[in-house]
Amino acid sequence: MYKLARIYDEEIPKGKRVLVDRVWPRGISKEDAKLDEWLKDIAPSTDLRKWFDHDPDKFDDFKKKYKEELKDNDAVKKLKDMKGTIVLLYGAKDEKYNHAVVLKEFMKK
Repeated sequence: MYKLARIYDEEIPKGKRVLVDRVWPRGISKEDAKLDEWLKDIAPSTDLRKWFDHDPDKFDDFKKKYKEELKDNDAVKKLKDMKGTIVLLYGAKDEKYNHAVVLKEFMKK
């Protein structure tokens, strides 16, 4: 089972904590993050991330492009091999229009 949480949230669901951002979140120490894994290669490519720029109007196109990137991503297999509840942690402010939402949807298939 996959759950989503912002790494900045005070309450994060219990489970294996996996950071899915390419860039380390500002203001969070490695100790405070308490990560089980950091899969930075599962995040969107730099070009795709910059193009999307968290613009809700681009989200549908972003989803398609990101899912295409995920099809050939070695980190997806690593994530699929994890057992139990997996908490996908991300740093984006927007909780609706971000790559972790797309990743969770992709992993459920």
